[in-house]
Amino acid sequence: MSSGQEAGSSSGGSGDGGAAAPRRNTRKPKYSKFTQQELPACKPILTPKWVISVFILVGVIFVPIGLVSLKASRKVVEIVDRYDDACVPANTTDKLAYIQNPTISKNCRRTLKVPKDMDAPIFVYYQLDNFYQNHRRYVKSRSDAQLRDPKKANDTSTCDPEGTANGMAIVPCGLIAWSIFNDTYGFVRNSKNLPVDKKGISWKSDREHKFGRDVFPKNFQNGSLIGGKTLDPNKSLSEQEDLIVWMRTAALPTFRKLYGRIHNDLKKGDTITVTLENNYNTYSFSGKKKLVLSTSTWLGGKNDFLGLAYLSVGGLCFFLAFAFTLLYLIKPRKMGDNNYLSWNRNPAGR
Repeated sequence: MSSGQEAGSSSGGSGDGGAAAPRRNTRKPKYSKFTQQELPACKPILTPKWVISVFILVGVIFVPIGLVSLKASRKVVEIVDRYDDACVPANTTDKLAYIQNPTISKNCRRTLKVPKDMDAPIFVYYQLDNFYQNHRRYVKSRSDAQLRDPKKANDTSTCDPEGTANGMAIVPCGLIAWSIFNDTYGFVRNSKNLPVDKKGISWKSDREHKFGRDVFPKNFQNGSLIGGKTLDPNKSLSEQEDLIVWMRTAALPTFRKLYGRIHNDLKKGDTITVTLENNYNTYSFSGKKKLVLSTSTWLGGKNDFLGLAYLSVGGLCFFLAFAFTLLYLIKPRKMGDNNYLSWNRNPAGR
């Protein structure tokens, strides 16, 4: 038998009963059209006419959307009143001592002028500036299991430093609940009260799934340091919508949260007298407090950013389409011309 035949028989497999050759370890992936990027794909050729047409199309779509969005935002009527400094007595030099002294009255009266007709419902917000609800330790200081299930009342391991008080578990526990906003507002127009509806101000999913109907506040704000509002121990957490709104933490240091709704139309020139209690401490961290009355449109509240963003992108597309058109008309070039390759334009530099 020749050596070629011997080699063929040795590598031909296990037909002669010999031991199979050991398989080489390899990290090479199994071949497939997907891993090798050989699947059928659309590879458009970006001709000048095609690129110019796309830019024009995007501009034609985005500019009208931007105009409509900006018009809707400009229809929103807002009244914004900062009161944290204005509600401190004139002879007070230490604002922090003032807000922390329970014997000093925190009642304050503000007068608002309605600039334009405001159709109901009118949304009442409180706005806080320089309040970082997105701080990692603050966000984690809560117990979602405790909020849902009365059997988890003692589950306060994630609520430090507001997990227990006087040796007993706090319900609801954590820094978020402890620091709940506690300023109050009352509105009067022409000697008639404007009632504020506080029903339905929170997310329905939060009321039904995150806060239990049989979970009630217990041992709340009973520690040595009071953070904010006290809760009614006879109302379940799912009914205390101020708490639910506050517990949905904001991503940015300046945020608004819904306080309630006014179901009365306000006319241009109306004078609104606001009686408020300036209880919430923002002076220790140089924060600001503002009261906001706002209407809404199909797009929501007042926000020019969306409309301006659409207008900017649409305008940029029109500009690029015009620039490419001029370039194509003034200095056209043949598609696929090898003379434009760098090594062909400067052969001596190779």
